[in-house]
Amino acid sequence: MTTDLTRQPAHVQLRALDRREISSRELLDLHLDRIDGSTVNAVITRDDAAWQAAHAADERRARGENTGILDGLPLTIKDSFETAGLRTTSGADDLKDHIPGRDADAVARLRHQGAVIMGKTNTPAYCQDLHTDNALFGPTLNPHDPARTVGGSSGGPAAAVAAHLTPADLGSDLAGSLRLPAHYCGVYGLRPTHGLVPARGHIPRLPGWLTSSDMVTPGPLARHPRDLDLLLAALTTPSPSENTPWRVELPTPSKSIDQLRVAIWAEDPSCPVDQATARALAAVEQTLSRTGALVRRSTGPVHFGDSTRLFEQLLHATATATAGDEAAAEELAAARALRDDDASPRAAFLRHRTQTHRTWLRADEDRARLRQTWQQFFTEHDVLLTPAAPTPAIPAGSRSLTVDGTERSFFDQTGWANLTSHVGLPSLVIPVTTTEEGLPIGVQIIGPAYADRVLLALAEELTPLLRAVASGASS
Repeated sequence: MTTDLTRQPAHVQLRALDRREISSRELLDLHLDRIDGSTVNAVITRDDAAWQAAHAADERRARGENTGILDGLPLTIKDSFETAGLRTTSGADDLKDHIPGRDADAVARLRHQGAVIMGKTNTPAYCQDLHTDNALFGPTLNPHDPARTVGGSSGGPAAAVAAHLTPADLGSDLAGSLRLPAHYCGVYGLRPTHGLVPARGHIPRLPGWLTSSDMVTPGPLARHPRDLDLLLAALTTPSPSENTPWRVELPTPSKSIDQLRVAIWAEDPSCPVDQATARALAAVEQTLSRTGALVRRSTGPVHFGDSTRLFEQLLHATATATAGDEAAAEELAAARALRDDDASPRAAFLRHRTQTHRTWLRADEDRARLRQTWQQFFTEHDVLLTPAAPTPAIPAGSRSLTVDGTERSFFDQTGWANLTSHVGLPSLVIPVTTTEEGLPIGVQIIGPAYADRVLLALAEELTPLLRAVASGASS
């Protein structure tokens, strides 16, 4: 059994640990052997302290002590999260020797629940690309097809989970950078409700900063929705060092799948999807309808283009925090030199990067109104399903996106994900099917604030139904 355990989901591995069918040290060694034999270049730094952590977990079990949710489970962590005593580069050459003295808060929470951190996973430099490649470690390869991208910026985490190098990983999502790799690699990825999981210690905010972006959200990736629920429980439990008096109790589902009111936002001219993606979403729609759920097509609660423009304005604003004084001054000068009628993408970028505080406050008010619109939508629907991305994984290194033969913006890859990035709603990507070439296709499930567990419960009920449909179609 132990030789196949790395291919099992995290909750199965934890059960084996609890039943003493395997020790944490043995489980760690199995995963390290897989990492050593892997060619996808997902795990780029190993933690030599992992063996001691696994040994301590085994000793706790032997003594019958109360253990954490994840006690003894080996995990990897995206290299953008600071890890005490373990190199953290965020894929950037100028941080190649950065060894933090303190864990990021999310990492500390995982350790507090007994997770054994066995290594760090690859990310583009400062998390700023939709491909996972950098000068320090090179590209991470898609386990389904090395000629295809893993996405970014949580490409290393998604590939490591998909390749069974780790049962789960901690990624991060600002502009779809957790959900896009989950989709491209065929794994489950949750962007939790914003604010549930602290982002202090996540780079690209500079090492040592106490604040973080007002949109970046740490979140788990795994091969089963139940594993995401376990990770979410750990990530929403403060560690002792936080000295926090509150505890989070997220609502548990009150309805089964056949009682849900499901909206499907299948298409939008602002971000077209290819035929394979449309068919995958239609298959999910049909599967849900067969359960008895009330399923309705929707044009969405918000205007796609307006939401995207507001997202981009807020994104460019939050990204300026760590700009150097000289670079910031150059951008301000360039923005002031723009013609009033310049409507180019470069002009929009510069104006957003140098917007006044008053302009940002008004944009933040628009964001609050957008949240209110979403909230009203979820009084009439329990969940909303959308495409995860316009297509399956595009060619590695490509700087263009083609949807059924039509050239689209490269950044359309995260267009559907970014509907919720600035309003902070829980958003879950689940694998649905694969193309004839074996490339995964997922869908995105969105819910109201703090409905994270509702999404995970739906995914757990839906997954075996989708597998049954897939096996029936192939037989």
